[in-house]
Amino acid sequence: MALDFTLTQEQEEIRELAHEFAEKEMRPVADYYDEHEETPWEVMRKAHALGLGPASGIPEDYGGGGADLLTQLILQEELSWGDAGIAVSIYASGLAGAGIYAMGTEDQKRKYLGMLCDPKDLKIAAMGLTEPNSGSDSLALETTATKVDGGYVLNGTKQFCTNGGIADIQVAFVTTDKSLGPAGIAGFVIEKANPGMRQGRKERKLGVRASHTAQVIFEDCFVSEDARLGFDAEGKATGPGAVGAMIMLEATRPLVAAGAIGIARAAFEFARDYSLERVQFGKPIAKHEAIAFKLADMATEIDAARLLTWRAGWMAQNGVAFARGEGSMAKLFAGDMAMRVTVDAVQVLGGYGYIKEYPVERFMRDAKIYQLWEGTAEIQRLVISRYILGERRAMARPKLVRSEPAEPERRAAAS
Repeated sequence: MALDFTLTQEQEEIRELAHEFAEKEMRPVADYYDEHEETPWEVMRKAHALGLGPASGIPEDYGGGGADLLTQLILQEELSWGDAGIAVSIYASGLAGAGIYAMGTEDQKRKYLGMLCDPKDLKIAAMGLTEPNSGSDSLALETTATKVDGGYVLNGTKQFCTNGGIADIQVAFVTTDKSLGPAGIAGFVIEKANPGMRQGRKERKLGVRASHTAQVIFEDCFVSEDARLGFDAEGKATGPGAVGAMIMLEATRPLVAAGAIGIARAAFEFARDYSLERVQFGKPIAKHEAIAFKLADMATEIDAARLLTWRAGWMAQNGVAFARGEGSMAKLFAGDMAMRVTVDAVQVLGGYGYIKEYPVERFMRDAKIYQLWEGTAEIQRLVISRYILGERRAMARPKLVRSEPAEPERRAAAS
């Protein structure tokens, strides 16, 4: 039985690079961007130039680094350890990129994925699925695409779009025919200059405040035929279709889980180091079992979440079906774990944990979203329960990228 948790030399080098970037470029400015809720463009450009963003996982055929999913999980954890909000800004384009890769024609992938991969020019993308009246019921869409001569006209509002309104390309799921149910759902890619698309309300958030979140509003937004993902110029389907692609996007859940792990690790490490320095009753509080056992639980849960996440990532990478909802298991456990660990970190620091002089209160605020986005914890439990009760059939999916990471010199050249 082959079972090996050893990382390759390249993966270790990438982890060191990402950790150094997180420590030197992200952490010093994390409080500023959290306080001001600004998009960290300068940090994003530096990460992009180094190949630390979502382009790292896009296949080399489209200009990306071709990194395997485990390498991307490592990157996501390290960047989120630096600061979750900035990490989201760096990596957010990956979700729209995954939709384009899953659904797009060859021309669409070369055009739009190529845009996201140019190391000299940062372009960002956004994904629009959630709507004001459609959250967990993700297929109950009200945004419509009406067929007209030469293309479609989109009308409706997308809610909680990361990079919404500032993205260079927007991927949106809409309904072309409500009477068809899920079969009527289609994906479109809309470029920023389109006059029928505009930003609505920018949201003020509890956490991940360095990440831009806003409504995207379509008002008689005309797009040409080639804006519809997965259909050629003659209107013939060339890909799995919107619903199939949305199922395939379960493979992105391990990346979300990795982000939660990074936050939890940051909180644990800070609480551990603080507890070794803070003296009460004549000894460091880490020497009191009440604190020592809490730290032991935190460390154990972080490792357990990482193992679940790496397993799901390996499965998605290699086209192994999620037979028991393994992607949802990883996201569910990691999100809940991050909330528990960050709350415990605040508790270890006591009153100091509650004030902004120390970062653990920010870690706690950042952690909460990982129980909510890309499927709430309750939805993940629903998905898992349907698998284990036999109500949902495991679906094999193609490998996301080739299984072997790129050679170091090729990745260096790409970045």
